Amino acid sequence: MPSNETRDTVLDVAQELLQTRGFNAFSFHDVAERVKIKTASIHYYFPTKIDLCLALIARQRDEVKAALDRIDAEVHEPTKKLARYVTLFRSTLEMGNRMCLCGMLAADFETLDPLVAEKLRLSFEDHEIWLKRVFMEGKRIGKLDFAGSPRNEARLLLSCLEGAMLVARTFEDLSRFDSSARSLLSRLRPRPNP
Repeated sequence: MPSNETRDTVLDVAQELLQTRGFNAFSFHDVAERVKIKTASIHYYFPTKIDLCLALIARQRDEVKAALDRIDAEVHEPTKKLARYVTLFRSTLEMGNRMCLCGMLAADFETLDPLVAEKLRLSFEDHEIWLKRVFMEGKRIGKLDFAGSPRNEARLLLSCLEGAMLVARTFEDLSRFDSSARSLLSRLRPRPNP
């Protein structure tokens, strides 16, 4: 395998293992076995598991930014932006009942290196900043109705989607995620004037 292709394959396999098992439940040996290379070859690209995790978070942040930029470019109505955002989480579950990379890392938070923990926080903040902007715009134009601040609504939606993924994964039932997501979005619709 060419060098960049090997590195990408290592990241792909490590991400799958992290999203299905958790950070502490896979090793370089597990990755090497799946990629069919020596463990030492992984250390060439990622000297430590911390380096591997930092690369996974960086790649995930880039992918999320690209996905959110696409939503912004293709969708203008805030409720539709939120619906498209929800599909990002659902599509992760559809890939072999995986959890969100950051959600899985958060479950192991107490054991993470401080630098990994900081990058994880920044990744969650990326979501919150984008969501806050969507909530602000939706409220401004009368398309979204909520009692709290846009920041708190952003945090609530993100937290609820992560939780909905956990429950759906536990039951291996996407309909549980779908019904939770529909309920979350329906509570944001403006109420008709009496």
